[in-house]
Formats: sequence, structure tokens, C-alpha cells
Amino acid sequence: MAQRFADSDELYTFLLGFVNVERGQKTVFKLDRMRYLCESLGDPQGAYRTIHVAGSKGKGSVSAMIARALQASGRRVGLYTSPHLLRWKERMSLAGDEMPEEIVLAAAAEVLPLMEGKGPTDFPGGELPTYFELTTLIAFCAFRLAGCDSAVVETGLGGRLDSTNVLPSEASVITPIELEHTEWLGDTIPLIAAEKAGIVKPGKPCFLSRQRDEAREVFARTCADRGSPLREAPVLARAGEVSIGPGGTTARISFAPSSPMGARFPGGIGARTPMIGAIQAENMALALLAAGETEASLGPEEAARGLARAFLPARFQILSRAPPVILDGAHTPASIGLALESLETLFPGPKALLFACAEDKRHKEMAAALAPKFERITLTRPGAFKRGDLAALASSFVEAGASFRATEDHVEAIARAREEAAALGLPLLVTGSFYLCSAFAESFPA
Repeated sequence: MAQRFADSDELYTFLLGFVNVERGQKTVFKLDRMRYLCESLGDPQGAYRTIHVAGSKGKGSVSAMIARALQASGRRVGLYTSPHLLRWKERMSLAGDEMPEEIVLAAAAEVLPLMEGKGPTDFPGGELPTYFELTTLIAFCAFRLAGCDSAVVETGLGGRLDSTNVLPSEASVITPIELEHTEWLGDTIPLIAAEKAGIVKPGKPCFLSRQRDEAREVFARTCADRGSPLREAPVLARAGEVSIGPGGTTARISFAPSSPMGARFPGGIGARTPMIGAIQAENMALALLAAGETEASLGPEEAARGLARAFLPARFQILSRAPPVILDGAHTPASIGLALESLETLFPGPKALLFACAEDKRHKEMAAALAPKFERITLTRPGAFKRGDLAALASSFVEAGASFRATEDHVEAIARAREEAAALGLPLLVTGSFYLCSAFAESFPA
């Protein structure tokens, strides 16, 4: 079976033949099929210690930071994140370092025989496995084949019924909650928080970021019901002396003296990450709290070294500096606000925007925030992979009082926005969708 695919790109093309929620295709979320698949392969997700990360924003960054910190402490760490930017294989890595191609193909060779000669009725629920289920299972097997003793796993969508929630995790981590994916998760903050809280395991600690009160109440209640220690980063870990620049974010992370981390890091730690934004300082505090309390050997030097290597693309990524081109996959009003804060700090003055978002996103609120900040605005669709309603998006920018150009063809929009920004010497922010950022990065000269 390993010889069936020439490489992981060919494997990815095969997997796209299965139902893919990321493309707007529909399925019924459940875990019985994923449990069946895992059990059929000897539960690869139980072969290593795991930390499970959910949330509406920042979960990928926090996952990368935890993985690098654990790696610096001596662990061999798998990291599972989504979506990918340029290649599908980015989703499964060794703490951010590329997973060897032969391991990915060998993992697929374990997984795909489960599909041969079978139809929907051969699986629980009467449906074939989905693209995300198969991708997740391949990642679990790849981590086992790679000899990982630990893995940090980011949820795909929600938490309670997410395909990753078959993990026997030693800790859960939850980043800030926003209204998102309301058609799947519910249309209120408490409902969405309840879905995210589904990753909390009985008796295992939950590390919680700063939250809205209504979300925090849900997490506190869930932890109490499950006997899970609640470890709140705003109480136990503080990020001070925050500074952002083109090279990343620095902060001093200090810990409550009464906490385990306070005893081990009595003077705190000066930390830096190449990821840019004030929110990354809070992410570093949360990540260190989770990594440090689950790995007793993590010291200040290792923690600092790990954070300095933590990176994910399209998180306020400066792709070019002359003139500046910034990729940011922000696709919620709050995350757009954070991107604008960083943009104004680093690049005051006139700016250009290339924006697209999936049709289910809150584009009216994002348009209202973005419209006053840019001299040149180009709107388009998020790419061939994700559906977008350009007419509705344009209407939102009209309502926000913006002057803009709307281009249906995202490839043409990318080329024109880049050429115009370069000709005028304007910083260009590409945002609203990871899929738009991916298409832009693919078009950008190496």
C-alpha cells in the first residue's frame, strides 16, 4: 500500500475524494466511526502522551509553542494542526520540523487497507470515513511510527465530537472562545464553549486562557463535574513587558508564587517567539503553563529555547519586507482586530488590503473594522477550495463606507493587489481566510 502513492501530495489528492467539511461538504459529527478506525489499528493515539488543544483563536500558535517547549525538554513530539498552508503534510510534523515522507506513506499504508473493498454500510453510522478522520488517523499512526513519546493535537472543529477527541489526553488546553462555526457548534458563546469543553478528560487538568465570563462559567462547571483541575492562565501566568517587532514578540512571563511553575521559575522567564502580536505573549504564558506543569524537567533555558523556535505560517507572517506583505489567517472579528493592532504598530501610515472570507463568516463586523484602515482594498473569493459569497462581502464593505475593487478570480485578485501595493509602496495585508493566504503564498516568488 505504501507504493500506491508516489508522495504525500498524491496521497492528499486521494484523500480529497472523501467528504471534507473544510470544503463546505456536510456530514454528521460523531466519534463511533473514529473509535472503530483507531481500535482497528491498535489505538495508535494511545502510544504516546498527548496534550489536546481547542479554542476559537490562537489554538494553532499555542499548540506549536507547547510542542517546541516539550521538544526542548527532551521529548520527541508530534504536532497536529490545521489547516495547512502549502502542503497537506504540514498538518503532521515533529514539533514543527518536517515529518519524513517515508513515515507519512507508511502511516497511510496502515490506514488505507481499512477502506479497501468496503462501502458505507461497513462502517459505524453507515458512512465512509471523512477526509479529516483519515488525515487524523494517518497523523496518529505517523507519530507512533516516528517513535514519538508525546504529541500535541489541535482540534479541527469544536471539540466534543471532533475526530481528535478519541485521545486519552493527559491535559487539555482551551484558548479564547468566539462565535464561530455556528451552524455546527451553536449560536451562543455558552453553547460553543460547551462543545470546546468536550475535550476535558475526567481527572486531568484543563489549562484555560483568558475568557469571556459566560465561557469561563461553562469551563469551570465542566471541570468541576469531571474532577478536572482548572488551571487558569490569567491567574497563574502573566505576560508583562510585551514588545512586538518585525522579528517577533518578546515578553516576561511570570508565574504565581504559589503555583508549581512559580516554585520552579521563581524569577519568571524572558521569552521570545517569532510569531508577531501582543496576543502571542498571552499564548506564550498559556503554553508554558501547560507544558511546564505536564513536564517536570522543563526548565527556564529549555522553555526559552523552545518558544524561540515556535512558528506557524500565516499568523501575522511577514512574507516580504520591501514592500511589506503580511499573511494573517484571521477570520473572526476579534482576530481581525488583533491583526489590525499589530499592523498599525509595525506599519503606521497608508496600507493596502486583500480580503476574502468563507460565506459563513461574520463579514459585516470584519468589514466595519477593516474599511477605515486601508487606502486600497481588493476583495475576492477565498480560493477554489472554500466557498465565498463575494456579492454579500462587497455589500458589507459598501455598508462600511469603503472604496474597493472586487474581483471574482482570486488568482487575478492576488496578482493585481500585489502589483498595486508594490507600485505604490504600500504594506499589503492578506487576511480573512487561511485558504486565501495559502493561494497567495503559492503565487509568491521563492
